[in-house]
Amino acid sequence: MSTASTTRKNTRKPAHRAPDAPIPDKLYFRIGEVAKLCGVQAYVLRFWESEFSVLRPNKSGTGQRLYRRRDVETALRIRHLLYEEGYTIPGARTALKQESRQNAAVAAEEKGKQQPLQFATEERSPAELQLDKLRQDLRSLLLQLSGPPSNTVRAINSDRAGNSRTRRIQAHQDMALF
Repeated sequence: MSTASTTRKNTRKPAHRAPDAPIPDKLYFRIGEVAKLCGVQAYVLRFWESEFSVLRPNKSGTGQRLYRRRDVETALRIRHLLYEEGYTIPGARTALKQESRQNAAVAAEEKGKQQPLQFATEERSPAELQLDKLRQDLRSLLLQLSGPPSNTVRAINSDRAGNSRTRRIQAHQDMALF
């Protein structure tokens, strides 16, 4: 019996490899693709999902994770904070929250500086004007129908009720004669 010594080549990728490939222009990425882009194993991404609330990929009908471009960018940012900058997980979580607050404040400030959109005023055709009038009339009719009953409707309803009561009394009296 010969005992052949086999050496197994380590096929694992380095855990802290810096991602060098740009993010492809796709709508969704599977977990394996994101793991390659980030230079981590798939189980690491699943762990990050449990630790970072900002990393929430969609799931397909079969339960497979589908990352959007924003999710991939978030995963790359998490990887950078943990591996390059040396943050702990709670520290990286705090840093991400602060960054998102700053980004929201900048976006709100830029939104306040934007000029309102100016639409070109164009002549409206007679058909469009007629449609607008028809829409306005229909809205008015809908308001009337959905509101409380008018006095005319109440009078008609009370008259009908009175007539049916009168007919019942008359029918009762007629039967008493026989």
